[in-house]
Amino acid sequence: MSTPTKPRQLETGDELDEFVETHDVALVEFYTSGCAMCQAMEPVLGNVARATDVAIGMINPRDDADLVGRFNVQSVPLLILFEDGTETARLADGFQGGDAVTEFLSANVPDTVDAS
Repeated sequence: MSTPTKPRQLETGDELDEFVETHDVALVEFYTSGCAMCQAMEPVLGNVARATDVAIGMINPRDDADLVGRFNVQSVPLLILFEDGTETARLADGFQGGDAVTEFLSANVPDTVDAS
């Protein structure tokens, strides 16, 4: 399956599971409505999606409350990286610019980021 060039909005835990299982590498932003930092992440993640081979999804854990406990969501925005359906890394330091997200991906899955 080709990598999407923009973040995909996910509505439920089932959609999240399907998304991370469909892509070898997937980055998911957990956000909440009304969170200014979360809203600012959307265009950043769009740029990262176009610049890398990483599928990016976005989900509001309040839409599926089980996700809060399942992924230990303590603050948003929260970025979780999945490889082969398994969480391998997370970034929970608030707003991250494109360079920071790309560096996070490069450090954790170097083959997905073009070094040029």
